[in-house]
Amino acid sequence: MRKTTRYPVQGPNPLWQMYRTVSFWKVVKNFIVIQLARYTPFPSWKNWMYRTFLRMEVGQETAVALMVMMDTMFPELIKIGKNSVIGYNTTILAHEYLVEEYRLGEVRIGDRVLIGANSTILPGVTIGDGAIVAAGTVVHKDVAPGSFVGGNPMRVIRAGEPEEK
Repeated sequence: MRKTTRYPVQGPNPLWQMYRTVSFWKVVKNFIVIQLARYTPFPSWKNWMYRTFLRMEVGQETAVALMVMMDTMFPELIKIGKNSVIGYNTTILAHEYLVEEYRLGEVRIGDRVLIGANSTILPGVTIGDGAIVAAGTVVHKDVAPGSFVGGNPMRVIRAGEPEEK
C-alpha cells in the first residue's frame, strides 16, 4: 500500500474545491516554474529552479529530462537522490484528488535511479537506490533497491540484489 494521508471532503469532489486545500497563487507560481523547467536544456538550471522555487530536494548530478511534469500543487513532497535520471515526459505526483477525498504522499526516489520515459510515479511511493523503472511504467507501489520494474500494472522484472559496500 502506498504511504498517503487521506483527507475526506464534504460537498463537491475535492478537485472542484481544490483551492480550499492549496493556495491558488502557490499553484500559479509552481505551474510557471515547472513549465519553464520542462523546457530548460541544462540539468543544473532545472535542479536550481526545483530547489529554489519549489522547495524540492534534488540530489547533485541528478538529470531531469525534457518535459518532465512535477506535481504542481505539492512539489515540496518530492525528494530525488543524487546521480539519478528522470526520463522524458515522466509525471511525478504527490497528490491525488478522488471523488470523496484527496490524498497526499511523499515521493522518494533514491540515488542512482533510472526512471524510463513516459513513466508515472504515484503519490506515496519510494523507489530504492539503484532501481530501474522501465519506460511507460505506472509506479503504484514501492520499488526495492536495485530492482528492475516495468509495465502497467507494474511488476518486478528482476529483484534487487544486496549492494556491496
